[in-house]
Amino acid sequence: MSDLFDTHAHLDDEQLAVEVAGIVARAAAAGVTSILAVGTTAASSRNCLEYARQYPGVWSSAGIHPNHAAEARSGDWDEIVRLSQEERVVALGETGLDLYWKDTPLTVQQDFFDRHIRLSQETGKPLSGVMHSFTGTVGQAAEFLDLGLFISFAGMVTFKKSDDLRTVAASIPADRILVETDSPYLSPEPFRGKKPNEPARVVHTAECLAQVRGVSLAEFARQTTANARTLLRLV
Repeated sequence: MSDLFDTHAHLDDEQLAVEVAGIVARAAAAGVTSILAVGTTAASSRNCLEYARQYPGVWSSAGIHPNHAAEARSGDWDEIVRLSQEERVVALGETGLDLYWKDTPLTVQQDFFDRHIRLSQETGKPLSGVMHSFTGTVGQAAEFLDLGLFISFAGMVTFKKSDDLRTVAASIPADRILVETDSPYLSPEPFRGKKPNEPARVVHTAECLAQVRGVSLAEFARQTTANARTLLRLV
């Protein structure tokens, strides 16, 4: 059995939070021994930390997603700063800029992104430097790699019509590729469309990626877990 690291899971989502113990147990049984629970608000970041304290294989991030920045209340950022000091909080985010949903004015997004960057500099904890759930081109991936980012693939890479994305996945350097579920979203084949997605299903994405990269699942798991631990400074 391979030791996989699901580098992006929203365990505090209402679809998963009702049975986190079962989700973590099923993940471990499938060979997914590590999970990064990703915070999107002050409240969800607190929840993620509680899961990380409760389950040895779970780690947490703390952050305010750009789509939630406009609704952040007074004191929410102070809570992120406080959480960033916790040992089981190993990354900052989810953060960045999101121009798809347009829920938050760009100036507000930029302000919160800057706060995350400065907090990373102050604490030494990594800004989650990952293009997660990547669906871009080979050229775009190359640009992000030049910036020092990691490229992470979720269930979309397993879809039947995702040949172009599988070509991209095959091009990523071995030491810069990650695998994730983005659960409860983006279930991979053979669970496409079946909700909620959960960390145990990352095995199917990993199997697909290993195949297109011409390596065994065990080798792909070893490499991507090592990459995740390097990124999150767990080594």
